[in-house]
Amino acid sequence: MNKNWPQENLGNILTRRKDEVLVQELDSYKRLTIRMNGLGVVLRDIVEGSRIGTKHQFVTKKGQLLLSKIDARNGAFGVLPEECDGAIITGNFWAFDIDANRLDVRYLNYLTKTRLFVDFCVRASEGTTNRRYLQEPKFLGQRVSLPPLSEQGRIVARIEELSAKIEQTQKLRREAAEDAEAIASAAMYIIFDFENSETTVGDFAKVQGGFAFASDNYFEQGTHQVVRIGNVRDGYLDLSRAPVHWNASGDTRVLKYELRPDDIVISMTGTREKRDYGFIAKVPENARLLLNQRVGRFVVYREVDRNYLFHFLRSPFFRDRLFPSATGTANQANIGNSDIEKIRLAPPPIPEQRRIVAYLDDLQSKVDSVKKLQKESEVELNALMPSILSKAFAGEL
Repeated sequence: MNKNWPQENLGNILTRRKDEVLVQELDSYKRLTIRMNGLGVVLRDIVEGSRIGTKHQFVTKKGQLLLSKIDARNGAFGVLPEECDGAIITGNFWAFDIDANRLDVRYLNYLTKTRLFVDFCVRASEGTTNRRYLQEPKFLGQRVSLPPLSEQGRIVARIEELSAKIEQTQKLRREAAEDAEAIASAAMYIIFDFENSETTVGDFAKVQGGFAFASDNYFEQGTHQVVRIGNVRDGYLDLSRAPVHWNASGDTRVLKYELRPDDIVISMTGTREKRDYGFIAKVPENARLLLNQRVGRFVVYREVDRNYLFHFLRSPFFRDRLFPSATGTANQANIGNSDIEKIRLAPPPIPEQRRIVAYLDDLQSKVDSVKKLQKESEVELNALMPSILSKAFAGEL
């Protein structure tokens, strides 16, 4: 904090409020979540009093400072937003009115997002390692540099100006990545438009289902890792997700269900809402893998380049025709071998397939570069805000 600004105890600008309320069974109440790491206060839900166990609670007002006495040292605090006005809290959460004649609530809101405010709470917490609770007198005794209201307003305006520029830059980078994805998707839809074709996937490849390797024989280590639906992600195999193994020595089923490098697999079960089924992945080199149930393998028996097939199976044309064919419950979706094999496919001659693959690989490389740049810039831009706040409350902004 700027040492040239007047120093004030928090207790001179914050006043604890305890506006009690007795929860009524038939009334509705807002409840809050105070997120840690300085992420502030959000509305959790609105429920009837009959669903609330603790009947003696406290009412909050917008613009108050809220803290968790248990997790304030972990950044669980924030200024109450307007949509949370009138929410109730238990005694584990504290509400403070702000002296508006001396403290701009927007200034306080940004202050709560700094390491300085976390340090206030850490210094004011006492107890054992896992039971360190905020002590109100010690918290209110913390001293903060407090510039005049006019200077607070200027600092807030400057923070918001810089924050808006960061958000605008992030928005433009996200839009660039989305545009790149859209261009690649549009290109694939044009290339793989087989709506009027007479041939189907089944004319070029069959889908082999996996085997139900019994989970009671799974091991942490074994001759082969079992590829389950959770391992098949959108475009790649994630073998680090809940890995299980099978000891296949002398097991003749390995001959039928062992995956080979460059095999293409598909997840055949998932959730409807997330659309996490129909994911396509390739088998990597030097991996000893077995095909589990609800994972399918494409067995190619007619001339079609595997890389061409891989791009087609990930295309919007294929996925748009796959999803409606799913059966199952309201939440779980299942696709069958025949659902996949009946989707139309009419590949051109092999040389043209390979030209298309080269084009799509190059296009995807460019898309990946844009997305990588967007992610890197987002990390860099996010790192600017703590630096801006640090300078602001040091009087350097």
